[in-house]
Order: sequence, then C-alpha cells, then structure tokens
Amino acid sequence: MEDINLHFTGDFHAITSAHNLLSAMLDNHIKHGNALGMDPNRVVWRRVLDMNDRALREIVVGLGGTSNGACRESGFDITVASEVMAIFCLSRTLQELKERLGRIIVGHTFDRNPVTAADLKANGAMTVLLRDALKPNLVQTLENNPAFVHGGPFANIAHGCNSVQVTKLSMSLADYTINRSGIRS
Repeated sequence: MEDINLHFTGDFHAITSAHNLLSAMLDNHIKHGNALGMDPNRVVWRRVLDMNDRALREIVVGLGGTSNGACRESGFDITVASEVMAIFCLSRTLQELKERLGRIIVGHTFDRNPVTAADLKANGAMTVLLRDALKPNLVQTLENNPAFVHGGPFANIAHGCNSVQVTKLSMSLADYTINRSGIRS
C-alpha cells in the first residue's frame, strides 16, 4: 500500500511533467516573439502540482524583469484535476493521446481565437513524457487478488474513474470487473 501511495507507478509524475511542459512552452512562446499573437491576459492554462497547497492556487508569474517572461496571473491546480489526466485516462493508444493533447486550448489570441497545444507544437513532447505511463500497472490486493492501478479517479474534478484502457483490459481478462470511481478528498 505504501509503495502505491509513494509514486509506485510514476503516472502522476508523468502527467505533472507533461502538463507543466505545456505551461513552460506557452510562456516561452509569449516571451520569445509571440508569433501566434496570444493575449497574456487570456491564457487559461495553469500549472499543476501533486499537492494541495492553497498558497499556490493563485499566483503571479513572470516577476523579476523581462528575462523572466511576461508578467501575468496564473496558479496551480492539483495533478488529478489536470485536463492531461482526463485525456490520459480516455486515450487507448499513443496516437489517440497525441491527438487529444493537441486539442487542449491553452488561451486565446488578441483576436479571441483559441490557441491549442498543437499550435504550440507541444503535444508530441507531452506524448513522449506520457509514453510509459500509458502502460497499466498490475498489483496484488491484500486478499491476493489482481488489480490494475492506472490513472487518477477524482470525480469531483476530472473524469471520475481509472483509464478506459485498463477497464477494457480487465473486462477481457476476468468474469467480473470492479471499477472504483469517485474518490474524493
């Protein structure tokens, strides 16, 4: 039990890294020319952290001069609330994952047109970070039953259950499949 709670799978770390990579690429794009014409005041993509730290919910990024990027309001959400987590759990293949990640809207231009992760050319690198995490993890319960651990069920924020991939796999391997969903903190 302790191993699972202490980054046993690495899935949350991979999701956090992929999410924050997009955040960094977005800020870098605005800082270095802003070829897409993004309005820094219309950025909707926040950062994530696998910790509920209330002090980081609302922050200002880019302080400390022009070398630190455009100054704007942002914040941190918890990793399980990330759109990347929901996409991860709904994707069955790497190609599907890459396509879904590419459709994430990160903000809008001055003309109010949406800007996506694909526009920033971030979805490929995000997919690479999530490649190994897309493989389900098989564990054993205290009652010696097999169980898959994959994705992050957090019903009040994201999709509310483990990955579609592992649910389908479980259903193909057993007479009964139990899906624990709706974990709340």
